[in-house]
Parts: sequence; C-alpha cells; structure tokens
Amino acid sequence: MAQISLTFPDGNGRQYAAGITPAEVAADISNSLAKKAISAHVDGQHWDLAWPIEADASIAINTMKDETAANELVRHDLAHIMARAVQEIWPDTKVTIGPVIEHGWYYDFDRAEPFTPEDLGLIEKKMKEIINLRDPVRTEVWDRDRAIQHYKDNNEPYKVELIDAIPGDEPLRMYWHGDWQDLCRGPHLQHTGQVPADAFKLMSIAGAYWRGDSDRAMLQRIYGVAFTGKEKLKAYLNFLEEAEKRDHRRLGREMDLFHMQEEAPGQVFWHPNGWTIYTELQDYMRRKQRAGGYHEINTPQVVDRKLWEASGHWDKYQEHMFIVEVEEEHAKEKAINALKPMNCPCHVQVFNQGLKSYRDLPLRLAEFGSCSRYEPSGALHGIMRVRGFTQDDAHIFCTEDQIEEECARFINFLADIYADLGFEEFEIKFATRPEKRVGSDESWDHVEGALEGAIKATGRTFTLEPGDGAFYGPKLDFYLTDAIDRVWQCGTFQVDPNLPERLGATYIAPDGSKQRPYMLHRATLGSFERFVGILIENSAGRLPFWLAPRQVVVAPIISEANDYAEEVVANLRAAGVRAEADLRNEKINYKVREHSVGKVPVILAVGMREVEDKTVTVRRLGEKQTAVKPLSEVTEALTKEATPPDLA
Repeated sequence: MAQISLTFPDGNGRQYAAGITPAEVAADISNSLAKKAISAHVDGQHWDLAWPIEADASIAINTMKDETAANELVRHDLAHIMARAVQEIWPDTKVTIGPVIEHGWYYDFDRAEPFTPEDLGLIEKKMKEIINLRDPVRTEVWDRDRAIQHYKDNNEPYKVELIDAIPGDEPLRMYWHGDWQDLCRGPHLQHTGQVPADAFKLMSIAGAYWRGDSDRAMLQRIYGVAFTGKEKLKAYLNFLEEAEKRDHRRLGREMDLFHMQEEAPGQVFWHPNGWTIYTELQDYMRRKQRAGGYHEINTPQVVDRKLWEASGHWDKYQEHMFIVEVEEEHAKEKAINALKPMNCPCHVQVFNQGLKSYRDLPLRLAEFGSCSRYEPSGALHGIMRVRGFTQDDAHIFCTEDQIEEECARFINFLADIYADLGFEEFEIKFATRPEKRVGSDESWDHVEGALEGAIKATGRTFTLEPGDGAFYGPKLDFYLTDAIDRVWQCGTFQVDPNLPERLGATYIAPDGSKQRPYMLHRATLGSFERFVGILIENSAGRLPFWLAPRQVVVAPIISEANDYAEEVVANLRAAGVRAEADLRNEKINYKVREHSVGKVPVILAVGMREVEDKTVTVRRLGEKQTAVKPLSEVTEALTKEATPPDLA
C-alpha cells in the first residue's frame, strides 16, 4: 500500500498509508486528541475528519478551542439540523441551501404556509431534541446520476438543480445527520451531540428568491446565530440589543433628524435638526481643509458620457450610474449624460485648465461633491447606504517624489479630525500590487515604498493586504472602531497615475518637458450621510455638544417664568449656543422626559426663584443630579462647549 508523509504544525512528520483519515491520525497521536477532534486543516483546507488523505500534506487537528474552525462547523451543522427539524415537523417542506454566514447561518425553504414567529420556538425545541439524540454524521461521495435520481425520488427539485450547477470535476458529497440527508461540500462534526444545545438562537424569517432571481420562486429564509458557548451567545445578543438602541434610523425618528420615503429610494430628506449636524460637520471639515492647504472647488453633477468614456467609467461602472437623456436643440440624436457617481474625472478637468508648472505642485483640490450611484434596493440601509450622497472628496496632483510627504501629511490630517470626532484610534490597511496591473515593477516599488515610509514617519502601524490594490496603484484604507466594537471603513488614500494619463493631465517639469502628474485620491470621512450615521450610532445619539442639533432647552416650571426663559434663550443664542424655550403648559417632568428622548444635552429649568436670583437649574442628559448656577456662569461654560474643537 502506498505511503504518504504528513507534517504537523510543530514541524515533525509521520508516515501513514494513503487513504488515512484525519480521525485516524488524531487517534494515532493520542486518545485524548481523538476525543476532542472536530476537524482538520490539510494543506490549509478545512477537512472533515472522515475524508481520506491520499497524498503528502501538512495537517493540523482542530478542537473546539480553535474558534474559527469550531464556529464554522457548529453553524454549518445547525443549518442541517434546522432543515431536518423543519422537515420532521412539516414533511412536505422542500429544502434548498443553508450556508454559514457571519455569526450564524440561514436556510431557505419552499413551504406552502408561511412560517410565523411562533414557529421559531417550535423549530428550536425540535433542534435541541435532535442534538440530544447524538445521531452520527456520515458522508459519502456519489456520482451525479445516482444523486440526481435520489433527489427526484424524494421530490427535492431544488437539489437536482443545484447538482446541475456544480462543475463536473467537483465531487458530490452526501451528508447524513442520523437518517436525514443533504447535499453539502462539508466539512461537518461527527455527531449531532457535538453542537452546543444552549449556544444558538433562531432570529428571524425573511423572503428570498430562489437563486436571487425575482422571476423564480419566493422561498422562506430562516436566520439563526450560534457560538461555541452560551456566554458568547449571551454577549452577542446583548450586543444586538445595544446596537438596536443605537440604530441611527430609530434615533433619527426620536431626534427628528431625517426621514426616507419610497418616492425617493436611497435619498435622504434632512429635517432641520439633522441638517444642523450635517452643516456643522461640513463647516468644520471646510475649515480643516483650508488650514490644510486645500482649494475648494465645485463641479457639475450631470456630465456628458464622453468624459465617462474617456475616464473608463462608462465601460466599468455604467451599471451603477444614473443615465440622463436630453433632446438637445438642433442635435440629430439625444445627448446622453450621467449623474456623476464620483468626482475624480471632473477634478482632472479643473487641473487641466491653464498651464501647470512643477512649482504649482502639489495642488490639492477638495470638493463636497454630490454623487449619485445606483445601489440595489436590498442593499440600501438608512443613511448608511444610499443612492445620493456627498463625499468630502479631494485629489492631490503631485510628482512621484512628493507622494510620501503628501501621504504622511494626510495621515496626520485624518488623525486630527478623527480625534476631534471622538475616535482616538484607527487602523490602517495597506493594499499592494495585484497580479494584473499597469506600470513597471520599479514604479510600483517606489510608490509602495513611499506609502510604507509615510506610515512609519507618522509613527503608526499597518496591516498588509497583498494584491488588493487597484490595477494602477496601491492604496491605504482607514478603519474606525465604534463604542460597541463595530469596525467602519471611512478614510482612503489611493495613488493613481492612470486617470491623469487617460484625461491628458500634464505639468511642465524643470527641464521644460511635459510630464504626467500622479493623482492622489483621498477622503477622510467618506460619505457625509454615512459618517453622520456612524456618529449617531457611536454616541447613541448623545453627540458632542458642539455637534448636537438642539444644545439647550430652557423649560419654565410655571408660566410666570416664561419671560425669563426667553431672556435666557436670547442670552445663549447671542453667545453662539443653539437654545430654545419650551413654553408649553406641561409639567416639568414631562418636558424633561420628552427632551431626554430627543437627546438634548442640557435642560435648564427656571422658576420664580431662578427669575429672582438670575440663575438656572442645570440638568445634563443622562445625569440625575441637578445644580443651580448663575446664568452668567452657565452661559460662559456652554459657550466654550459649543465651540468646535478646531476653534477652541
């Protein structure tokens, strides 16, 4: 019998007969490992313990302590266990697919009657019964004809269609969990009892078209979440509860910031409160950019297709563009334009006006550019994912030798802004040259070296993402972590020699020759809409005082104090504080509750004592204690708080 050599993580190796399984390898190492083993990694591929190994390979045996492998297996097994439970309860239900997703899984079913929320509890109960049976899991490889006939005999047409879509050279693995069977690539655990029965939960039901095709059958999708232990499940459910409290759509309603409606999908209707946040943030960014040496410009929103063809976007990005056709006077055919999905080509047009010298470089052009991109309706998400948005976009035109300095300058610029907005730390990911690229290796070496040198010059570290750069240049992406540990990609810095060449940008070099500039694409916040959403969720609506749309509400306790309340408001407004009076004939506790829900940072209560003493009773959001203070002192303190950080 042929022998193979298996190498272990410690570098040692052993000889085995070809066809040995990872389960047998684990047993050969120790009985303890054999009992704990759940899967293996063979030459880096996740491997079922029952699959034979036919050639020399590296091997690592996984246990429940290997979190990534364990989560994948637990969630994958639960998808099958849930499908089995559904078919045991409702035998006429047809099964389709059930992949693992982040934090859990889903499975799509074809069932005549709709599932109800109450059904989820019934399914969970049945799943736990199946887990407690500790039914063995086994796998076989079948030929296509046998597998197709099996699913035809069992009236599972979706499985037949899936087999037809699987490449001919790929093995068809048939898995049994007890007597219940499914078509699956695997791997899986060895018996149903290895799944923690107290560490999963069914979450929701949704509709989903078969194969994502709206012309095909509408299926019912059940989502579940699972972990390797109940404490991890509890922590995740607590996270979801906290995320729900922070959801910008919910807070948007409570704070009266914005709304969205079906007549304008993916477009934001900003209310006065929300627009205040937006414009305060934009004004802050405008001041920072001016101080950072940027020249603000504004470019058209509707641009002829000829520019998009020249830039390359018409061929590569047209499906995401909104096309506008116009009957031009005296023209033989309609003019075809597009709403701009990005600002880059228009910025090159500004650069191209007039002769540029090397003395003009670097030239930093910034725009709060209104862009429109078609996003599928299913991808839209409040103001986080929209079709109409404004970018804090800028493009730096420079020489190759200026790239490192400009990159370092931008990283420091971005760090200052993020710190002002409450994000002291951020992560940099460095995407380098892909396999298919333009430009010489020497040029790539120089540019990648410049970006790495810039990061190091700022004293920061980065995570390398080999091969993830654009075909024309490397890039840096900047990631923020919010108050509940969610990660958001916001800023970006990308080197581009391609677009200036396509659009004919040149400058006069010291020797009098015409040279191509490099174009550095950069954004700090990215989409204003999305960043406002991030700020709302990160702060749970309790925005920094200078950004809060309603900073102070002055609430009289009795109507006799109304005139004084208006005097306090006028005093605060004159000092630059956004203040308003609540003169309604309501009890003070009612007013406090209502304005607290609206996340007003400061409520000043005034009664006759305050009128006589020229004081106010200060209540801050989230604090139970109040304090009586002189109006002059409160005005001075709130004026400082209302000052944006760049002006403080």
